[in-house]
Amino acid sequence: DIDNVGRKYHLKLVLEDILEKDNIVNCTAEVLYHLVNKNAAPDVHLTIEGELKNTDEQDNIFYNRIKSLKKELVAQNIPDSHGNVSPEMEPIRLLAHVASGYVVWQNSTENTRYELAQIKDVKQVKRSDEYLEFDYMVLLHEFVSQEIIPWQMTVLWHPQHGVKVTQN
Repeated sequence: DIDNVGRKYHLKLVLEDILEKDNIVNCTAEVLYHLVNKNAAPDVHLTIEGELKNTDEQDNIFYNRIKSLKKELVAQNIPDSHGNVSPEMEPIRLLAHVASGYVVWQNSTENTRYELAQIKDVKQVKRSDEYLEFDYMVLLHEFVSQEIIPWQMTVLWHPQHGVKVTQN
């Protein structure tokens, strides 16, 4: 506890690659939850001890596939009710996973635990620049209350510029 500031946690954790479970990296983090402005996102300082896998090749393949579509991508229920994700929708799910991580960080408190449960629907938005844009309606599972919370987010992505959540 830090008087009149908040509560700081010192964590040691392991990051596991979502696709290759044997690719793990040790990390340390400091997380500060503010007392004064409880609506502020927690401050997070992360140190990665090692290297994360480079995904440039897969990112570029996905980017070029989406850019070459004749019509904008539209999809629902990822994963389906049996937990299945088609291989062509896996990058869409991973993008939602990263973007929902931002939403979770911005809206977390010490008493919440959110996790992406499902993409209810996703629609690609046509753009004239180099970015890909997707409107997602996702379901977040809040483990403490056991609520399923629908959440809309607009996501911009480019393989060289990363993910930006522009609206949520």
